[in-house]
Amino acid sequence: MERRSPGSLSAAFWITAFHVASSYASPILSPLDLSHLDTKLKGVPLELSSLFLTDSLRSLNGTASRCKVYPGDQTWPSDEAWAKLDGLTDNRLLIQPQPQAAVCYPGLAYDADKCSEITATWGRSYEHMDDPIEMMSPVAQGMTCLPPNVFDSHNCTRGGFPMYVINATEPKHIQLGVNFARNTNVRLVVKNTGHDFLGKSGGKDALSIWTHHFKNITFIEEYSDEKLGYSGPAFKAGAGVQAFEIYKAASEKGRVVVGGEGETVGIFGGYIQGGGHSPLTSLYGTGADQVLSYDVVTAAGEFVTANSTSYPDLFWALRGGGGSTFGVVTSVTVKAHPEMPTTASRFSFTSEKVGNATFWAGIRAYVDYFIPNADAGTYAYFVLIPDISTGIFTFSMSPFFAPNKTLEETKALLQPWFTRLDDLGIAFDPNVTYFNSFYEAWRSSFPLEIVQKINVTTGSRLFPRCNFETEEKREELYRNLRESSENNRVQVHFNMKAVDPANADNAVNPAWRQNILFSQQAVRWPVNGTAEETLKIRQEFQAGDMQRWRDISPGAGSYLAESDRLEPNFGQAFWGSKYPRLLQLKAKWDPKDVFYATTGVGSERWTVESADGLPNENGKLCRAG
Repeated sequence: MERRSPGSLSAAFWITAFHVASSYASPILSPLDLSHLDTKLKGVPLELSSLFLTDSLRSLNGTASRCKVYPGDQTWPSDEAWAKLDGLTDNRLLIQPQPQAAVCYPGLAYDADKCSEITATWGRSYEHMDDPIEMMSPVAQGMTCLPPNVFDSHNCTRGGFPMYVINATEPKHIQLGVNFARNTNVRLVVKNTGHDFLGKSGGKDALSIWTHHFKNITFIEEYSDEKLGYSGPAFKAGAGVQAFEIYKAASEKGRVVVGGEGETVGIFGGYIQGGGHSPLTSLYGTGADQVLSYDVVTAAGEFVTANSTSYPDLFWALRGGGGSTFGVVTSVTVKAHPEMPTTASRFSFTSEKVGNATFWAGIRAYVDYFIPNADAGTYAYFVLIPDISTGIFTFSMSPFFAPNKTLEETKALLQPWFTRLDDLGIAFDPNVTYFNSFYEAWRSSFPLEIVQKINVTTGSRLFPRCNFETEEKREELYRNLRESSENNRVQVHFNMKAVDPANADNAVNPAWRQNILFSQQAVRWPVNGTAEETLKIRQEFQAGDMQRWRDISPGAGSYLAESDRLEPNFGQAFWGSKYPRLLQLKAKWDPKDVFYATTGVGSERWTVESADGLPNENGKLCRAG
């Protein structure tokens, strides 16, 4: 990948550029750090040097222009400006990085052997998580460069991928990138692992800040915050730390942290800022509930620590308000809980031998136990898979996860339902297994997450306790789940509750506090259909199957990290009563909308004018209306 040559500015300029007015802020660079710069370049024009100011002396493009600045625009930064950004970020600027599948297309980086290699493993998240631009959502990217055997895009373009990437390893790299984007009006995106299925980590011709290599993990024996009501052990982890890394580090200290079930998810990026459900949520709450402190670069380019006493309003917003919205997080300090034994069960059954009526009777029986199982602190991850061509339905539990439960306790929770399945003649092998630790159980129980399919998107709903408190309401919900399956919707469900820890005053969607079943259903469209046909199918899905789910759970919500870009009234759906305050804080902390993420707080002011009219990142970001 091409790199620009470095440049530099005077020490006096940089002392000004990185001055942080607040007493709580931590300046990154000192005069000693910069003493080697003052002789490298003299007479730098103010027009160029001001691009990197934290509190810019002027805004080159203002905030009134309809769209962000793009290549070909008169105000697009010069090659010299990009070269300066590269040099000042320690030559960590990647220029026009190629999509992985470029090796499959003649005229680019064609390599038939490499193309065969990546095609064979394209669906594995491990093949994408270390790439500077890849998103695990080709639909959101724009489908412009995939292996032809996966989807033939006929040629390869970056589409919704960024044009420049700062491979950040220090806060100063992020500060420089934020300042440059704000002062030039270039679109800015933030990427960690690319696990966001809505495409929030991409943007056509954008400047991307890649936080994947912030990997430090520090164990703190005793952390105390009286205002949060917490005193105990904690971990401070870089924004790039993933689930498999923090879970292993915690286990080595005899601890657990609240994180996602997917092993390659970046726990301390968008996951924890957006709330984050976990196999431990029924015991300890959401991921955001665990946060004790953030280190973050703000839209003004300042590097600050946000906690209960330092920038408390920013701290409130970052705990649940969504990533790529209020700042770029570099590290997070979270509560550490005791390691615990865990029991898990994996099994499946189908309607093939018993018939659909009996199969659905087994599912209906399960619905009766959602409240007691969640109240017992368990986390059940199960899927319902229809095969319309054969008329066969499949249920798969992967897994029923019972942290801090013995084998006998877990069997006792499951036995009432299992007895009813036996009475119905449904054959299954529950495979209930006891593990000495959460870490062992987690490693053995959950499937590896995959890259999103090329003709699928998913909507979600947080079904509250009231949907399960009476026989009538349970029957109503069951009928709606069955109807979705009969409409060929693959469904993914999580039976859990998000307990509300003491003093968990944060931006987490209040609907999580009432949740008993977090449910997703997917819509599919023909792979080779037109954009118009695809959009119509997606809109009908929202107006039909998703609206049915909303109708039976009035006032509830959805989960912003696992949802549909077409979710109507997303502010209410993702944040409920918290949204008005979040909008106020967005205006305070990012008045120029430096940060944008689809369906993020304040994103209704903007729209991506995509090349094909579909909801993806392959288009200019412009003001709505």
